[in-house]
Amino acid sequence: MTNEHQRLVSVESQSEYNITSGKSETRIFVKMYVDAVKKGLIADIGADRWQTLCVLSSFMNEKGECYPTQDQIAKALNVRREAANKRIKALCDYRWQGRPLVVKQKTRDPKTQRWENTRYTIMPISQLAIFDGDTEELPEPRDE
Repeated sequence: MTNEHQRLVSVESQSEYNITSGKSETRIFVKMYVDAVKKGLIADIGADRWQTLCVLSSFMNEKGECYPTQDQIAKALNVRREAANKRIKALCDYRWQGRPLVVKQKTRDPKTQRWENTRYTIMPISQLAIFDGDTEELPEPRDE
């Protein structure tokens, strides 16, 4: 991880070797730092959007991009596809400190013009990163 500031949340990978089976396994973890609470992100985002953001982060690459299907998201959230779509919309519409945590971009097949896939980009302000992805430093919370 390249930034020196304290992160609120990070995603890490860990490799383990099982001596008995002779197999290696790479596991990926999402870590939440206490500052996510102290700086107000968790309280502001709400439970459904936070859960949805965590599910999306489990699909992302080092650039913060992910391409899960609606069915994959719904299954991971244990909700119907329609409910998952509402949650994704709410998350993409959500702004923290005036900025989106997730940007959604739909692409069309150039030949048929049918919707091909949806790319979700988890932005550095979200404080979620994987592998060597970057996050950005957050200002102190404002007194309201």
